[in-house]
Amino acid sequence: GEDIEVLGERADDDAAIHTNLDRLAALTPEVVLDNGAELIERLVASGDHPRGATEETTSGAFTLRGPLAGKVPFPVVVINDSPLKAIVENKHGVGQSVIETIRLATNTLLQRRRLVVLGYGWCGRGIAQYGRAGGADVAVVEPDAVKALEAAIDGFVVSDLEDELARGDVFVTATGQVGVINADHIAAMKNNALLANAGHFDTEIDMIGLRAAAHSVSPRGADIRRYELDGGRSVDVIAEGKMVNLAVGGSRGNSIEIMDLGFSLQALSLERIARDPSSLDPGDQAVPGDIDETVARAMVAEMMR
Repeated sequence: GEDIEVLGERADDDAAIHTNLDRLAALTPEVVLDNGAELIERLVASGDHPRGATEETTSGAFTLRGPLAGKVPFPVVVINDSPLKAIVENKHGVGQSVIETIRLATNTLLQRRRLVVLGYGWCGRGIAQYGRAGGADVAVVEPDAVKALEAAIDGFVVSDLEDELARGDVFVTATGQVGVINADHIAAMKNNALLANAGHFDTEIDMIGLRAAAHSVSPRGADIRRYELDGGRSVDVIAEGKMVNLAVGGSRGNSIEIMDLGFSLQALSLERIARDPSSLDPGDQAVPGDIDETVARAMVAEMMR
């Protein structure tokens, strides 16, 4: 087979990641698998356009439909738009692994603790569901009226973030947006509140504002930092606001069967891009329906064995 060069490792900081992305873009790849649209952004800016790309995440989809809207001249298949990815990977895979990783990092029970889930997209649905199954008292913060109704009909308390600050024990962001928990929110939280982010980028919690407001920072185990604030209060943050189910030491992310489904969607979409790019429109788009059906039937058959 062809030689494979791997750039980067688990311990890379932001500077190393950006350097590696620049190196990848300079290689002018023909087919791209992206996770956050950061490589796609570089390729669009450089004018070196591949045959096409896939994008895995909600955060990357926001970039494609925000800053890059109308600017991408090649097809980008958004894996996150597949109902299979949403239901299986985002809801059940992320939901399960986020709750398990919070337990791993803290070594504490969730029973009867107030778990505040920000965002009721597919990942938020799963985090709320698996948190409730683990005994937590779950509240959902969701500005979209339809999703808020869904959370309510699913049996969760639906609340405003401001109303949860003084009573929430654990806050988990799953929105794909920037600064949904800001420094003012953190200043109003109860003492020893725990913060974690399940989104792709580490910008959902305002870590810059928190660091500026903190009098001191101290470790609370391998993956938790305690930030001392005014009034003798403190908050604990898991993995410095990075994607919790991957950034915590010892975490493994989603279960392997769920990852197999996502990789199957990626592989078949990349094959379509490589072999028949003219069948796809420029810009972001959903996974072709026949690929969804092929992968769904294969997974059902495997589960029924």
